[in-house]
Amino acid sequence: MSAEIICVGTEMLLGDILNSNAQFLAKQLAQLGIPHYYQTVVGDNPERLKQVIEIAISRAQILIFTGGLGPTPDDLTCETIADFFGVPLVERPEIIEDMAEKFAQRGRVMTPSNRKQALIPEGADILPNPTGTAPGIIWQPRPNVTILTFPGVPSEMYRMWEETAVPYLKSQGWSQEIIYSRSLRFWGIGESALAEKVTSYFNLLNPTVAPYAGNGEVRLRISAKAPSEAAAEDLIVPVETQIKEIAGLDFYGVDNETLASVVGKLLLHSGETLSVAESCTGGGLGQMLTEISGSSEYFWGGVISYDNSVKVGMLGVNPDDLAKLGAVSATVAEQMAVGVKTRLATTWGLSITGIAGPTGGTDTKPVGLVYVGLAGPKDKVASFEYRFGQTRTRPFIRHVSACTALDVLRRKLLTREP
Repeated sequence: MSAEIICVGTEMLLGDILNSNAQFLAKQLAQLGIPHYYQTVVGDNPERLKQVIEIAISRAQILIFTGGLGPTPDDLTCETIADFFGVPLVERPEIIEDMAEKFAQRGRVMTPSNRKQALIPEGADILPNPTGTAPGIIWQPRPNVTILTFPGVPSEMYRMWEETAVPYLKSQGWSQEIIYSRSLRFWGIGESALAEKVTSYFNLLNPTVAPYAGNGEVRLRISAKAPSEAAAEDLIVPVETQIKEIAGLDFYGVDNETLASVVGKLLLHSGETLSVAESCTGGGLGQMLTEISGSSEYFWGGVISYDNSVKVGMLGVNPDDLAKLGAVSATVAEQMAVGVKTRLATTWGLSITGIAGPTGGTDTKPVGLVYVGLAGPKDKVASFEYRFGQTRTRPFIRHVSACTALDVLRRKLLTREP
């Protein structure tokens, strides 16, 4: 018994939009413990959609559709499903009533084309859409075939799934066991290096451990199958604890934690404050910090010092050092950190200066060369050199530079002497 995800929309095949709905549904099915082996993306074409349905019903018992439920001529999902199973479409007056009320609430007039959204296969149940105008369906056209349809708008689909689809699937006995996962996050270590340290855990059967890498960080996903979340936790926790001990400071957080949120918690706990001075990241470090709710408790502000005159005038960088060593140097990084810490009167000053590319690099200072400066209590200051690679893209270098700066501070906060 398994489910299959079918996403309908030519715009996905053209690459115009990211198919986030399939990712969401895949995670949800895993949490429900419903096996899921295939995903299909098909354009707005009735014949090709019928071919997809024919294949899907041969290998899955739940078909989950997203997209193609709107009022335009290319929204053909319900019509094509009904035609495939030889069932007529019927207009449901309760859908018309719901749409009219929503249009009235928004001060708009419902057009005749919207009535198309009220046509669903005869015998199908309505899958309500609390926020949008396009409902879905829950339908069993044949024994051992269940169809659920959702609009392509992610926010609408998420709510419909959580409020109606999940309770329905559970009521049908589909969710006997759950698959519960925890993601451990690491910075400052490569995927292969971490894999060598924890390679024995990749052979576990329940829970399982799998590595993922991207955007400069590595993740290990620990997944357990069990009757309940609590039972899954009991399987995951011992493995999680052992991996954390092996990884040491390279481990920084779990699930949705970020380097910025972890640093924020550490600063809050110690009652300390932070300011930043940025050159090559152009405000990216400050953005990461301010994305955390409540960050004003510990983050006081920053300076984007792209031009050397700002480094000198606002941060107090020595112009002679700039002339002799250049803006991308350990000395300038340290002076930037001290300058912003002093002027904003914070406990810590964190700085970044580097060459994000694609131009500006030289033989001695290539693209990807970055210096991080850290000024802390008792007038202690240090700098750290990183080379992120000349072939890396500018967005990647800016991102990993900001994350690495946060990681420098995180490690310092965790290991400093009392």
